[in-house]
Amino acid sequence: MDRNIIHMDLDAFFVSVECKLNPKLKGKPLIVGGHGRRGVVAACSYEARHFGVHSAMPMYLAMQLCPDATVISGDMEAYSQHSHLVTAIIADNAPLYEKSSIDEFYIDASGMDKFFGAFKWSLELQQKIVKETGLPISMAMSANKTVSKIATKEFKPRAHHRIAPGEEQPFLDPLPVDRIPMLGKQTALFLKDMGVRKVKTLREMPLKLLIGAFGKNGISLWNKAQGIDNTPVVPYSEQKSISTECTFEEDSIDIKRMKTILTAMVEKIAFKLREEKKLTSCITVKIRYANFDTETKQIHIPYTSADSVILKTVMALFDKLYNRRMLIRLIGVRFSNLVHGNHQIDLFQDTTESINLYDRIDYIKHRFGTDKLMRASTLNIDKRVKMNMNAFKG
Repeated sequence: MDRNIIHMDLDAFFVSVECKLNPKLKGKPLIVGGHGRRGVVAACSYEARHFGVHSAMPMYLAMQLCPDATVISGDMEAYSQHSHLVTAIIADNAPLYEKSSIDEFYIDASGMDKFFGAFKWSLELQQKIVKETGLPISMAMSANKTVSKIATKEFKPRAHHRIAPGEEQPFLDPLPVDRIPMLGKQTALFLKDMGVRKVKTLREMPLKLLIGAFGKNGISLWNKAQGIDNTPVVPYSEQKSISTECTFEEDSIDIKRMKTILTAMVEKIAFKLREEKKLTSCITVKIRYANFDTETKQIHIPYTSADSVILKTVMALFDKLYNRRMLIRLIGVRFSNLVHGNHQIDLFQDTTESINLYDRIDYIKHRFGTDKLMRASTLNIDKRVKMNMNAFKG
């Protein structure tokens, strides 16, 4: 049976929501992001893109390119609500779907050709979403996730395209290599330094060469350049929280050591958030005293996945929480109120420096392992303590 994998992506999602809430903004250059010289563009309208503005661009540069643009700080709550509206429609109609971010979805419509016609059905679903939410959405269908996602991006906005079986290579070959999904900036730059600028060039490279340069990621790169991707559509389920805790072998009152461990905890699960393209808006710290009394404190913050922001919050909570001056047997951290989205969603508060820093940190951790790059203060944590820092998902 041929696979029919559909990718759906809301067009300029943040901007579309803002224009729906305020129709006067339609057709105008609009930028969503942080204000001030060090602010960053989170999203922009197609009218602003015409002037060369794009996401992750420093705000001062965007305003130089498009001085007449309207700048809006952004409303994460409104974006989350509209994302849930779209999700509900897809959930009611699709046989199997996966929500990969706040504005992107995969649907497995394999086998539907026998009864409905998978592409015709996907067009009807696209029209239903537009009609019921007032938001424009693009769609593409192929035999796998990679090709469908690339096609959606290539033919946006309001795309409705199909790459038939056997057409993958002619479609992919002329495209720039950075069109390949999940290809980080550092990897893209490395490939360009190797003279690899088109997907066709990457496709024709020896697999051994790519493995030597990128390790196991080289296999994934080579397969995607061939238009090969057997990744299944994973049934969607909402993850509510991610947490980690550490039980000490001996009860302790060493506050400095505990804060070092808390720092390592934040690094660990904040990286997991970014890996899974999620953000948190609720931070909880837990301590358990030697007599087994357990206390927690939590606080709501703007959506983020940045270590620096979360770490300040965790330390402040711990200082407020630990007031009995008793021996402690366990400490823990939990992130909840999770929403889907790339680290881009956090650009409302980010600067170009912090974005570049997290990009480089995550690239190194992805390629060489999470223990290859960490804060100096956490280097001396006992290995047994690190093993006890188990992560839990709820």
